Amino acid sequence: MQNLDWANLPFGYMKTNYNVRCYYRNGKWGELEVSSSEYVSIHIAATGLHYGQEAFEGLKAFKGKDGKVRVFRWQENAKRLQNSSKGIMMAEVPDELFKKAMDLVIKLNADFIPPYESGASLYIRPLLYGSGAQVGVKPANEYTLIMFVTPVGPYFKEGFKPVNMLITRDFDRAAPLGTGSIKVGGNYAASLRSIDKAHQLNFSNVLFLDAREKKYIDECGPANFFAIKGDTYITPESKSILPSITNMSLLELAKDLGLRVERRPVLETELGDFDEVGACGTAAVISPIREIVDMENNKQYQYCKDGNAGKVSTILYHKLRAIQYGDESDTHNWVTVIEI
Repeated sequence: MQNLDWANLPFGYMKTNYNVRCYYRNGKWGELEVSSSEYVSIHIAATGLHYGQEAFEGLKAFKGKDGKVRVFRWQENAKRLQNSSKGIMMAEVPDELFKKAMDLVIKLNADFIPPYESGASLYIRPLLYGSGAQVGVKPANEYTLIMFVTPVGPYFKEGFKPVNMLITRDFDRAAPLGTGSIKVGGNYAASLRSIDKAHQLNFSNVLFLDAREKKYIDECGPANFFAIKGDTYITPESKSILPSITNMSLLELAKDLGLRVERRPVLETELGDFDEVGACGTAAVISPIREIVDMENNKQYQYCKDGNAGKVSTILYHKLRAIQYGDESDTHNWVTVIEI
């Protein structure tokens, strides 16, 4: 066990012992390789550098009270990486290779899995990029898969505490028929300026509106947006929104609680009608929102008026985490136990 301040870990990168790598060459994937280096050697003409052939995933491993290590819905991450690969014409990583690399990197870095009572987790980052050389816009003929891990705390420093969001109209994250629905680095690069602006104004993050009309809610910074209205869980539907595995899971848990669920276009003007709103994703799980500010139109939408997260958001947050840590029965078969 590493001598770390587990309870106060930030959400950031920390060097661990090993990462695993695999190379796609001559039309097939090779064998997994283990490396202790944090660096890669890459061709100066690699398509990942020049033409954006790069995609990544994020998932977590959790140590339970029983000492078992569980990974949450890795199959969905593998499927999403495959969809990203199709979207920018990269070689797809088969489920078996994804799982083998994930198991190995977790076992090699078992000392970095945070203990149960800390509230932290082991973040797993699969990275796939075009490593073959091309000058001219076309797919590479070689690809590199890297999987590394790092122990992390909450994504937002507030943890499960309400945060403030800023509506942005002067930046677009992704266009409807572009890459918004796949997890590629370009989407995140496009969001950096707006997020930096929000931070300078003391907001935790931004709320993007649709790129076409600026009428509909898109994504909530690097996460999906959801709202509670009466007995209904509502989340936007759009071709420019990344399908969040956390949001997908919360929709199912909401049904389990007897709530109605709606995945549909959500107008920005509906913000005043909601009882609770939040951002959800692998990193934060749920980040409840206290206030959404629209500076351009001088509007403020207030939630969490007692300073605490809403009732439904709190129930969903604790229920999902209980499943991830093995404290509650996994009736949906979402977790996989990793033998360490």
